[in-house]
Amino acid sequence: MTTARVSSGAYRAGKAGVRQEVRAVHALITRDWLRLTANPTNTVLMLLQPLLFLLAFGGGLSALVPDSAVGGQYRAFIYPGILLMAIQAPAISVGIRLITDRYNGTIRELLVTPARRSSLLCGICLGGCATATAQGAVLLALAPAGGLPYRPLPLAALLAELALASFTVTALALVPAVHTRRPETFSTLLALTSAPLLFGSGALVPLSTLPSWVATAAALNPLAYATDLLRRTASPAAAAGVHWGTWQPPPALEAGVLLLTAITALLCTAHRFGSTDDDAT
Repeated sequence: MTTARVSSGAYRAGKAGVRQEVRAVHALITRDWLRLTANPTNTVLMLLQPLLFLLAFGGGLSALVPDSAVGGQYRAFIYPGILLMAIQAPAISVGIRLITDRYNGTIRELLVTPARRSSLLCGICLGGCATATAQGAVLLALAPAGGLPYRPLPLAALLAELALASFTVTALALVPAVHTRRPETFSTLLALTSAPLLFGSGALVPLSTLPSWVATAAALNPLAYATDLLRRTASPAAAAGVHWGTWQPPPALEAGVLLLTAITALLCTAHRFGSTDDDAT
């Protein structure tokens, strides 16, 4: 009888603990969502750059790039890359907010709550993922501008892939953020890496047209897998993307690479996240 009561009490305590962790994650996601909806101007400004790229490159270069070079219209070819560009900025900005929150004491306040630090980290990452996916969904609603008709299944698949890409980019942005003390340093690092990673992913031009070393390095570029995954859903006839030697990994494996990259990045971040309150002093 006593054993049964102890087991029942442990079960209730464990269940309450899970609810507590879920509430902590939900609160952090809600915080980022409220921040997004409270500043619609910033959202519009973040979407201006990918829209300009879509109009300038898709409209201006489509007449110069032969369909045979990209496996279809150039506008449809770059549309998945434009979607990736739309989620890149809001996902990366999570790293800047983490550094800012560390300086203003928000991280220290979070760390003294009963929630586990792993739950807090997941909440921060998922909050960035949700806002980035939402901004990508706005651009996805303009699918006809990218040569993609309104078809429910492909659009739903693209939205799911955008969420996975947002999760991966957000997790990767948190790795340097927990090792950086100043937002200026983090911004400089982004300026040095964001554009090369994007253009080296085949977002705007086929990887086969780039120097051989760039095409080879794309196998180590997470954005290349995200671009390829989106493109193979939006435009299956498009030019081939990432290759491992002479073999092109299937979409499911590319999605697995993105998920594994995100989990690895979160594990690296978690190792340092526990000491970020000390870094602020």
